[in-house]
Amino acid sequence: MTRAYLGLGSNIGDKAAMLAGAVEHLAATPGIRVVARSADYRTPPWGDTDQDWFLNAAVAIDTELTPHGLLEVCLSIEAALGRVRERRWGPRVIDIDVLAYEGAQVSDERLVLPHRFVRERAFVLVPLAEIAPDLVIGGETVREALAKLDPSGIERVE
Repeated sequence: MTRAYLGLGSNIGDKAAMLAGAVEHLAATPGIRVVARSADYRTPPWGDTDQDWFLNAAVAIDTELTPHGLLEVCLSIEAALGRVRERRWGPRVIDIDVLAYEGAQVSDERLVLPHRFVRERAFVLVPLAEIAPDLVIGGETVREALAKLDPSGIERVE
């Protein structure tokens, strides 16, 4: 199995239930084993900032799926949980991003790995640092990348 890392986010409805539901769907998927999950973090919106705050988390999985197969599973889970894509960086009931996939570098019209913005987004790196601080992405660890960003406004939810 191959280790992969996913970012979860929600800012519509019961955000915590959406994140939990996404993890449950992942755990129930053949070829995926959830091995770690961060706490939930309350985060300000990014990109399109005229929307409600987000709840974000990170998940480490071991998988037998290919990177593109994993992407398809993530999109399928989003749809099952009610995700409707209306505008880029807009509100969403659930978002599941493939952040990194061990040993894979992919760049095509469907998928870029590692995720192209992972090192620029504190709302991704804070939860990811909780479960994989020494993961190397783009030549630096998650911890090192996070140290270059301002995590203000990001709060751990107990």
